[in-house]
Amino acid sequence: MYQSLERHCKDFHLYIYAFDDKAFDVLSKLNLAHATIISLKQFESPELLAVKKDRSAAEYCWTCSASTIHYSITKFDLTNCTYIDADMLFYGDPRILFDEMGENSALITAHRYTAKYDQSAVSGRYCVQFVTFKNDVAGMQILEWWRQSCLDWCYARVEDGKFGDQKYLDEFQPRFGNVHELEHLGGGLAPWNIQQYTFGKNGQELIGTESATGKTFKPVFFHFHGLKFFENNILSLTGEYYEIAPEIIEQFYKPYVALLNRAKQEVLAIDSSFNPHGSAGVAPYPPLNLTTIIRFYLSGVKRSLKNVFGAGLRDRIARHYYFYNDNDFHA
Repeated sequence: MYQSLERHCKDFHLYIYAFDDKAFDVLSKLNLAHATIISLKQFESPELLAVKKDRSAAEYCWTCSASTIHYSITKFDLTNCTYIDADMLFYGDPRILFDEMGENSALITAHRYTAKYDQSAVSGRYCVQFVTFKNDVAGMQILEWWRQSCLDWCYARVEDGKFGDQKYLDEFQPRFGNVHELEHLGGGLAPWNIQQYTFGKNGQELIGTESATGKTFKPVFFHFHGLKFFENNILSLTGEYYEIAPEIIEQFYKPYVALLNRAKQEVLAIDSSFNPHGSAGVAPYPPLNLTTIIRFYLSGVKRSLKNVFGAGLRDRIARHYYFYNDNDFHA
C-alpha cells in the first residue's frame, strides 16, 4: 500500500501505527521516506489502556481507529488526516477524492454493496477503509464524537444498532453537517461491490465501467478484504461469500499478491525472523482438487438430498478462492 502511494502521489505522508514491538522495529528499519512509525507506547492514552483488557485484539484495533486520527492531527499539527486500511492498493492519486470533498469537514465512503451481499443493517452503510477529517471545528467535533463512542463501546457484535467502530459512521450525516459521501466509483472497490463493474485497459491504464449505467471511471483504490496467508504456502483471496470473476482475479488479485510477495522479500532482507504475511494457521481447504470437489458434493448432499445431482456444486467450485502461492502470484 505504501509503495502504491509512492507510485501515484507526489506529496503524502503516512503515520503507521505498529501494534507490536516487532512490527515497530521492522517498519523503522525500512526507513520509509514518507512515513512516521508510531509505537503503542507513544500512542496509547490512559483512556485506551482502560478499555484494552475488555476487548479482543481485533476489537481493540477498531477501538483505536478514531484515536489514531486524533493523535496524528493533534501530535503533528495536521490540517487534515485520512484513516487508510492496510489491505488496500492505490491505482491513482487519491487527490481526486479529496477534491470531491470540497469545503466539507469529513469524507466517508459507502460500501456500495452488490444487492445480494448487502450487509448494511449489520456492518453499516459506510466502510472505515477511507475516512477523512479536516482539522477545523466541525471536523474535530465529528472525530471526537466517533473517538469517544468507540471508547465507550466497540465490540465484534451487533448491539443497539452498533457494530465495532464502523456502524457509527452511519450517524455522521444525521448528527452533523459538513460530511460528504464519496461519489467517485474508483474509491472503494472491494469484494462486496466488484460484481457491478467490468474493467479493460487503455494502454497500461485500467478503466472501469459500471454495468448498470455504462459510466466509466479510473480505479483509485481496491480494498482486498479477507485476503489471508495460511500455512503450507496456501492463500485465500477473499471469503467464499463473494463472487469474484476470473478476470478480476487476473486484473487485481494476482498483481496485488505479487507485490505483497515482493515486499516480503524486502522485509526478510532486513529481518529474516519476521514474516510480514503472518499466518492464518491451517487453511480450512486446500486449493481446488478432486478431493475438495468430492467434499463439496458430499456436504451438499448431507444438507439436502435434492443436491444429489450436484445442485450448487458449480457455484461452490467457482467461489473457491484457495490457491498455492506459486509462480502465478510472483512478478
